[in-house]
Amino acid sequence: MRLRVEFTTEPFDLDEAPAHAVVAREVVEAAELDAVDVGPFGNTAEGGADQVLTAVDALLRRSLEAGATRISLQVNVVGEGAGAEVER
Repeated sequence: MRLRVEFTTEPFDLDEAPAHAVVAREVVEAAELDAVDVGPFGNTAEGGADQVLTAVDALLRRSLEAGATRISLQVNVVGEGAGAEVER
């Protein structure tokens, strides 16, 4: 299964990227994900389910440790498996 994660960390600082935003960017860029897009108002990355979920765990933990007070997060199934029942 392929997943897309979209996230933002707060508080915002338009003058300089806060530590929690830098950490979040480092996590997704270091993860084994593809289609990573990091921007000032939102970030997205895609990859296999295990890779995305591992990155989300690290992103939440490390961003909060670095001072994030809020993390908005959305995860979607994308590609061929979107909307299909998952076989177990």
